[in-house]
Amino acid sequence: MNGLTRSIAAIALVFAVTGCASPGNAHDPLEGFNRAMFDFNDTLDRAALKPAAQAYQAVLPDFVQAGVGNFFGNLGDVWTAVNNFLQGKIEAGAQDVVRVVANSTLGVLGLFDIASDSGVPKHKEDFGQTLGVWGVPAGPYVVLPFLGASTVRDTVALPADIYGDIWTYKDPVHWRNTGSVVRLVDRRAALLDASNLLEDAALDRYQFVRDAYMQRRLNQVYDGDPPDNGNNGKDSQD
Repeated sequence: MNGLTRSIAAIALVFAVTGCASPGNAHDPLEGFNRAMFDFNDTLDRAALKPAAQAYQAVLPDFVQAGVGNFFGNLGDVWTAVNNFLQGKIEAGAQDVVRVVANSTLGVLGLFDIASDSGVPKHKEDFGQTLGVWGVPAGPYVVLPFLGASTVRDTVALPADIYGDIWTYKDPVHWRNTGSVVRLVDRRAALLDASNLLEDAALDRYQFVRDAYMQRRLNQVYDGDPPDNGNNGKDSQD
C-alpha cells in the first residue's frame, strides 16, 4: 500500500507541475496524456471488466447483487461519516453513523439497507470533496491508469480514501482481494446501462466523460448548489 501511495503522490506532483505550463483547455492541459489513458482504460474495460460485469449481472439473482452492493455501501458509509464531520456537516455525519449501526445490526452486516427503508438518507463523501470544501481547488483534469477520471486534488486525496476504506484492513489477504474484485465488478455492473447509452450517444466519449465528471465533482463539493460563477475559492468551471 505504501508503494501505491507513493506512486499516487508522484503522479499528482507531475500533473501539478506540467499542468501549470501546458497549453490548451484550461481544465485539461494534459489532454494528450489523458486521452491515451482514457483509451487504455477503455480497452481494458472492453476486454475484461465489462464482460465480467455482464456475466455477473446475468448469473447472479438481483437480490444477491443488491446484497453485495448494500454490504460494501455500508462499509463506505463509515468513511462518508468521517468526511461529513470533517466538512462540518454534523447532522449528515450523525445520519451516516445511524445508517452504519442500523444496517450492521438489523441489516445483517449491511446486506440489507434497513436505514434507507426507514428514511435515513444515504450520502457519499470522500476526501477529495472534503479538500474542496476546505478551499482546495480541483486543479487540472486527470485520467489515471486503471482508476479513470480524476483531478489533481482528487488524486492527492486518494491515499486518504484508500486508508479510510475499512475493507483495506480485512484479513486474511485473499479474502480482501476477492472482495475487492467482487466490489469492482458489482460497481461496473451497476453502470452497464449508462455505459451502453454513452457508447451509443456520445460523439466524443472522452470529452463527454471529462465534462460530466468535472460538473459532477463541482456539484458534490457544493452539495448540488454551486455558485453561479462556479468559483468560491474551491473549484472553477469557467
